[in-house]
Amino acid sequence: MKRLLPSPLLSLALLLTWLLLNQSLAAAHLLLGSVLAIIAPQLARPLQPHGHARLHRPLLLVRLLGKASLEILHSCINVSRIILLARPTGLNSQFIRIPLEMQSPHGLAVLAGIINLTPGTVWVELLPDSHELVLHVFDLHDAQWWIDTIKQEYEQPLMQIFEGSPA
Repeated sequence: MKRLLPSPLLSLALLLTWLLLNQSLAAAHLLLGSVLAIIAPQLARPLQPHGHARLHRPLLLVRLLGKASLEILHSCINVSRIILLARPTGLNSQFIRIPLEMQSPHGLAVLAGIINLTPGTVWVELLPDSHELVLHVFDLHDAQWWIDTIKQEYEQPLMQIFEGSPA
């Protein structure tokens, strides 16, 4: 059964999405949606070299994503204000290095997603030899604040979620 449906929840989500997009429960749509729901996860399997992520604290993930959404909205407002009202000479764009403890590739992927979605920041590189995150900040005023925020507000919860580390 695992070979036919490697990701049953993903298959179910794909089938439901197909049916919703077509706004039909016709037999043809059920059949085509089912075929897509079976084939797509099998084709996507090579894209997951580390296998499926095991969530140790899924409710913490929901809380973290809510907090990240608010931070993204806040950053949108700040970056818009800077672009529209600030003088270019007053900007302090810099790269900073943030040492990471997290080892989970899934946690690192979520961290990368959060950082890439946040206006004013860009994930530049994860240095594997020093296990540091190199981050570009559009208007940097306090590098230590960025380091503390990413480590405490994002890395620690992600380690609890994906690695099961204690709080």
